[in-house]
Amino acid sequence: MKKIISILVLAVLFTACKKEQKKEEKKQEEVNVYTHRHYKADQELFAQFEKETGIKVNVVNAKADELMQKMTVEGEQSPADVLITVDAGRLVRAKNKGLLQGVKSEFLDKTIPSHLKDVDNNWFALTKRARVIVYNPEKVTPEELTTYEALIDDKWKKKILIRSSGNIYNQSLLASLIANLGEEKATEWAKGMVANMARSPKGNDRDQVKAVVAGEGDVAVVNTYYIGKLLNSKNPEEVKAGEGVKIFFPNQEGRGTHINVSGAGIAKYAPNKENAIKFVEFLASKKAQEVFAKANYEYPVNEEVAPSELLKSWGGFKEDTLSLTKLGENNKKAVLVFDNAEWK
Repeated sequence: MKKIISILVLAVLFTACKKEQKKEEKKQEEVNVYTHRHYKADQELFAQFEKETGIKVNVVNAKADELMQKMTVEGEQSPADVLITVDAGRLVRAKNKGLLQGVKSEFLDKTIPSHLKDVDNNWFALTKRARVIVYNPEKVTPEELTTYEALIDDKWKKKILIRSSGNIYNQSLLASLIANLGEEKATEWAKGMVANMARSPKGNDRDQVKAVVAGEGDVAVVNTYYIGKLLNSKNPEEVKAGEGVKIFFPNQEGRGTHINVSGAGIAKYAPNKENAIKFVEFLASKKAQEVFAKANYEYPVNEEVAPSELLKSWGGFKEDTLSLTKLGENNKKAVLVFDNAEWK
């Protein structure tokens, strides 16, 4: 009888262990992604990752601040494995809030250039966008353009279009000027830009381009990504706007054109950490980077991948290799400088 009872006990324990093992296996076969990005190309890549690895990608999509607040409230119980957002300023903010963790990945270390990732490997850039000057070729020649700093010259009085100071892209651009030029000169620049604006800031980057074509101003500061979106829009008016401007890469004789990025970090309490690392490595791989480049008009961060034909048609350019961490570190200063300059 004792022998039978022992066998039954062992059987129960074995069954319980198998159930726990299955639960663990199921847990390891998923990755929970909190993402600010909302592009078709991303969805296609997530599906491709699932197909290749068998790891299910569960997506929570919302604005960056909402996702960070959600992770903060969830705390140690957060199901988030990966946070994806746009602009280094937000990535640094997520790190400073204690929402991310450093990870070891030989692939990411060798693939992502040092200035495009966090010094502690809390986050890694996945795509790049250059913040350029676009101009109306009927009113401006490329020889008249040189640097961001030169946009405060009197010749551009009432001719510049740019979005609000609340925009993270503008905050990061100003943060880069603070890092490269110092706060005093960056403040001078912000005040000069306000004096030269053709109108009070409003709308997104696409709206700035449309305003240039409509004759409201001669030049605008925008991200290259949006020009690609306009040129490939199903709306004829947007295509017309994209075709109505030319692109100029500023500061080519000096530090190079300012870039900003979208990027990913591993969540601090990631329940599927290994899967999360595999997921970010996949997004930095050649096959995924080619999709970002061709389908979403973004510059690849993997140097083995060439830009799309459209991006190539705009010409090569020298990029500012300032560590993107500096953009987050100088974000608060940038906001104060904007307020001081009365940049709306």
